[in-house]
Amino acid sequence: MPAMIEQMAINGLLSGFVYVIMALGFTLIFGIMRIVNFAHGELYMISAFAMLLLYGSYGVNYFVALPVAVLITAAVGALLERFLFRRFVGNELGGMIMSLALAILLQALALMLFGPDEQTMARPVSGVWRIGDAVVSLDRALVALCALVALIAFYFFIKFTRLGLAMQAVAQDRETASLMGIEANSIYLASFAIGAGLAGVAGALMAPVYNVSPNMGELPLLKAFVVVILGGLGSIPGALLGGLLIGVSESVFATLFNSTIALIASFAIVFLVIIVRPRGLLGKAMR
Repeated sequence: MPAMIEQMAINGLLSGFVYVIMALGFTLIFGIMRIVNFAHGELYMISAFAMLLLYGSYGVNYFVALPVAVLITAAVGALLERFLFRRFVGNELGGMIMSLALAILLQALALMLFGPDEQTMARPVSGVWRIGDAVVSLDRALVALCALVALIAFYFFIKFTRLGLAMQAVAQDRETASLMGIEANSIYLASFAIGAGLAGVAGALMAPVYNVSPNMGELPLLKAFVVVILGGLGSIPGALLGGLLIGVSESVFATLFNSTIALIASFAIVFLVIIVRPRGLLGKAMR
């Protein structure tokens, strides 16, 4: 039993870090622009296909292909914000409808370009790593390590850089921030690009682990949405806490039962939290 508990905890943390990265991008965009981006899963998908082409097809080194795929996804996000989403800042319903339409369009484009079949690529590392009585595959450990590095980098960016502090100011009070000389449109562009880049980190990391397909972003989007609702819309610490809680709960229920029960349990946890605390665990404001 102790070995099973250790294995479930480690598996949960490994999954949780990826959920956190995905959810951070989602909540960053909402926290600053008040746009619920249901095309966030397609940004994840774009990054995965970029890895498929760079690393899987052209043989680019994994650690070179990874940041390039993230930068491509961030650039796509910047273009989407500039030409599609900027007019919907603060318009939650309009932004939601636009993002749903965009998600359908991007899936259709991926289907036309790459076909409906799932595609795979070689994993960057193989083998297992033993932690006590638990066994961890090295590729999943690499994913978690890279996600953790991205999470730490994001924390220092949002807390200690001028742009990160400006983002927090715009999220808290756009009018006051503008009086202090902060250009809101530049912050919107940067926040959407960084949010897309975070989805790109998750997609690029998971591409060699799972199959790549046009609809692969649907489940990560669903889990990111669950994490964000659990932690609190717009709350970055909430996304961290929610991602780790969902990761551990899924690991426990998937081990004891199956993946379907684990997904149901995730929603049940969210329902219980929302009943007790409608704003989620850590409220709505960026902190």
